[in-house]
This record gives sequence, structure tokens and C-alpha cells, in this order.
Amino acid sequence: MKSLPETIRGVLFDLDGTLLDSAPDLYAALVVQCTEEGVAPPPYAPVREVVSRGARAVLRCAFAERGEPALETLVPRYLQLYQAAMAHQTKAFDGVDDLLARIEAHGLHWGIVTNKAAFLTDELVSRIGWASRVSAVVSGDTLPVKKPDPAPVLLACEQAGVEPAHCLFVGDDRRDIQAGAAAGLYTVAVSWGYLDGGDPHTWGADAVLAHPAELAALLKLQPVAA
Repeated sequence: MKSLPETIRGVLFDLDGTLLDSAPDLYAALVVQCTEEGVAPPPYAPVREVVSRGARAVLRCAFAERGEPALETLVPRYLQLYQAAMAHQTKAFDGVDDLLARIEAHGLHWGIVTNKAAFLTDELVSRIGWASRVSAVVSGDTLPVKKPDPAPVLLACEQAGVEPAHCLFVGDDRRDIQAGAAAGLYTVAVSWGYLDGGDPHTWGADAVLAHPAELAALLKLQPVAA
């Protein structure tokens, strides 16, 4: 584990699989679409593993045999179904709410950098109740590029008013670590997320943590008084 920068001003997070366990709602939308298309839905576990890669990866779990052009035609309906189901079962991972409260109490800024489309990101963040708390939100279509390109991470730093050298980027996917490192942030891979079938210890992150409480401890954030 690499030592933290001497001064930390902010923490940026990936959304799905890092802050929020959104896989149940993403899977529920797929099940509905499978029913509409007359296809048996796949098991939950392989779908959960790939949800960080977006709608097309989820749809391939059920419709790969149809080929990419046919799969592309299914995307708009899937997003419609997901938007309807969004936040029904989605919730913060255990320990995330406490972590965010500690970050805020310590006077640090926190933000979100996700490859999710903005119309979904903004609605989900609002439904979860974070819209007035988050200092930066950069979605997959905010810029012409997305993670692993560092540009979205740098934009989030700008929105939050923190220098990259004084900020962490936390995520559950190799692309998060690549983007954060290229942007000059201290990178944290989390093993509580979806991981896209990979081993976070092989991604070159500055730290690999197994629970949000470990990040609070790394940052020396004290518990928030009740």
C-alpha cells in the first residue's frame, strides 16, 4: 500500500459497485425484458459481475446469440425498464453512508465519476438523496470520452475545487484505477464491488480495501457523533 499524500482535500468515487449496489435493479430490468422477448433470464450472479460495463454487457448475458446489431436494438427498451426500476432495490453498500458522513464532517469534498448516462446518474443520485451533498458528478456522456480516460476525473476535481494531487479516486473496476492514476490521483481499488471478474490486487492501485470502514481508517476520519 502506497502512502497517502500529506494533504487530502477530496475523494471521488465510481458509482455502481463502489457506492451503490445497483445490480438488483439492473437485473430486474433484464428479467422483464427477457419476459417480453420470450427468453429465459440468465442467473443473477454473472449479470452482477458485469453491470459496471453498462447496458450492453448486461444484455449480452441474455441475448448474446442474437448478435451485436440485434442487441443494439434492445438497449433503448432496457434503459427504459431500468429507469422505471431504478432505486427500488438499489442501496448504498454497507458502511458507505457512514463513510460519506465522516468525509463531510471532516470538511472534505466528495464526488462521483461514472460511465452511466447522465439522465440515469442524475435521477439515481437524486432518488438516493445525495444530490445536495455531492460536490461533483461526471457521467459517461458528460464529455466525449469516459473512463479509463482521465478527463472525467480531472473535470470532477475541477467541479469539486480540489487539486488532483490532493484527491483520491475509489472504484471497483480496472478502468477506475487507470483513469485515476492517469489523472494524478491516489487510487483505491475496492473488493466489495462487482470487479468485472477481475482481481483488484492486479490493477496497480495505490491501495486495495475490502470495506468502506477501511477507507475511513486510511483517511483517519473519526466517527460522526450521534
